[in-house]
Amino acid sequence: MEKEVTARQLTELGLESAAAEAAAARVNALLQTMPAAECWREVSKTVLTPELPFDVHRLLYDTVFAGWDEAQGPRPAWTPTAEEAASSNIGRLMRELNVASYRDLHAWSVRDRGGFWERMIGRIGIRFQEPYTRALDLSAGVECPRWLVNAKLNVAESCFGGPPDAPAIVYQEEGGPLARMSHGALDRLSNRVAGALVARGYKPGDALACYLPMTAESVAIYLGIVKAGCVVVGIAESFAPDEAAKRLRLADARGIFTQDIIRRGGKSLPLYEKAVAAQAPPAIVLPAAGTVAVELREGDVDWRTFCTGSETFCAVPRGPDDLVNVLFSSGTTGDPKAIPWTQTTPIKCAVDGYLHHDIQPGDVVAWPTSLGWMMGPWLVFAGLVNRATVALYGGAPTGREFAQFVRDAGVTMLGVVPSLVKAWKERDTVRGLDWSAVKVFSSTGECSNAGDYLYLMSTAGYKPVIEYCGGTEIGGGYITGTVVQAASPATFSTPALGLDFVLLDEAGRAADNGEVFLVPPSIGLSDRLLNRDHHEVYFDGAPRGPSGETLRRHGDQIERLGGGYYRAHGRVDDTMNLGGIKVSSAEIERVVQRVESVRETAAIAVPPPGGGPDRLVIYIVPEGGARPDVATLKRAMQDAIKTRLNPLFRVHDVVLVESLPRTASNKVMRRNLRAAYVEQA
Repeated sequence: MEKEVTARQLTELGLESAAAEAAAARVNALLQTMPAAECWREVSKTVLTPELPFDVHRLLYDTVFAGWDEAQGPRPAWTPTAEEAASSNIGRLMRELNVASYRDLHAWSVRDRGGFWERMIGRIGIRFQEPYTRALDLSAGVECPRWLVNAKLNVAESCFGGPPDAPAIVYQEEGGPLARMSHGALDRLSNRVAGALVARGYKPGDALACYLPMTAESVAIYLGIVKAGCVVVGIAESFAPDEAAKRLRLADARGIFTQDIIRRGGKSLPLYEKAVAAQAPPAIVLPAAGTVAVELREGDVDWRTFCTGSETFCAVPRGPDDLVNVLFSSGTTGDPKAIPWTQTTPIKCAVDGYLHHDIQPGDVVAWPTSLGWMMGPWLVFAGLVNRATVALYGGAPTGREFAQFVRDAGVTMLGVVPSLVKAWKERDTVRGLDWSAVKVFSSTGECSNAGDYLYLMSTAGYKPVIEYCGGTEIGGGYITGTVVQAASPATFSTPALGLDFVLLDEAGRAADNGEVFLVPPSIGLSDRLLNRDHHEVYFDGAPRGPSGETLRRHGDQIERLGGGYYRAHGRVDDTMNLGGIKVSSAEIERVVQRVESVRETAAIAVPPPGGGPDRLVIYIVPEGGARPDVATLKRAMQDAIKTRLNPLFRVHDVVLVESLPRTASNKVMRRNLRAAYVEQA
């Protein structure tokens, strides 16, 4: 069937008559002379602009790809030119290795794990105080690899390979002007932090928490803690005191950096007060503006008093297995998993940034996040090790001012979560702003929606979205995309370089839609947990791979598509992603169980129609056969979650039931509840 778009269709979507006639004639001429992918590239570059209504973009995309054979892969919305592929970091690596195709490059990267990581460590310029004698030692098996044997390093030093006067950070507080901090200034400030910690008696290996928003000072604090040989404990500033206290306890934090208040949307939100309520250890308190605006506990100190002394410091040498960070990821019990990052984990962040996100010197990298989530440290290392500028905005990323910040800061790599993109699309946040500097988007945290992500690509004149899925215990991604492969909205195009995985069904057989099991080893993969048995969590009971290889459990569900592409379908266990944040069903249930008239609860996450970020649904068995008002219950549960867990988690629906479905071993069958809810919707 012949494909065609009419001027009438375009005028009905908001184009003026003359513009609609011209656009229809141009598109129809291209449709008659070009294959679909090539035609779309021309249409997206020569017909469409970000100013046109998105419905026009969607109509032309659907028209160009009408009848597309999905066996060859999902419909691409961006395809690299030969010049774009050749000038990328991957393209240069392929020429250096004399590798003919990307698939061959990936095959080499997993066939020779030690050789791959050794080459990448050299390419991104990791600094060593004493060189390693062997890149990888597998004498204890793939479950317990030794990386960079006998090396001494402090990975924070590798963040300062660029010119001292080049911008390291560009930042803007909500309602404030754009400001910059050079590599030299960041180096000096982090040295002052490291020296002050040593002067106060902190020793290598001591843990210090960062309960802070993402600011230029928090990056300097993070790097200063690492330079001192100490360990950062990441706590998201949104967490309630109970959750902060739990993380302080699990990591045995000896000190904490926090801020007096946080300014958001014209409001002053308490942060130091929450740290005190969490019974935090001795605190260094930063001011949101000017001077600290709260009265401090005895033993606590303000930032200005703390941060004095020398701007020079010799970074403390550490072994590859020594810790730099403790982060947290929800499991299926009350306490989150306490996951330590070693001196080698940031190498995974930086290499993923270099290869899959194509971060190059002079790029400007933004990703709304904080040091409490893995993407905060990821942003620091992926940006600074690759000699790019890290862009930080001190406000909510959902509004127009953040979109203006992206433009004004000249952001070239913009990271997102799907719920953020949905908000931009619904509010038309980006209209009229020039985002042409963006070369690459990236997305993580949740399952994406293809329509929303076509919109995202359109805001910058069609640039690729690198879908990026991994975890805190990976230090980066296991499945992602590249700028040398076509990008289709809401799909992945490759396992991460240096890593591989298999998909297995519930019987342990290879499947095209199944549970992800990683094929170790890789730099970045955790080898211990502070509060769990690592082997039991990731390896115990895991099936063998198709060739008998040891597999590592991960828990995502992935579908293999045509052309070597993939689509994510969330978690197969009881951990969910809400707003890009991992949380277990058990954590939600523990909080809402305390609500009056509730006997039993089951929390599930369900996708909305058409896909996209999961929604939180809570099933309730009322106490003693009562029939409480659902709206009242929902408000009470939202208040409980806001106060005792995280205000970013929103309750979408509450469902009353007489009982919860259970297995013979009395485990709640949340998967059945999820399937029933989706079917009824």
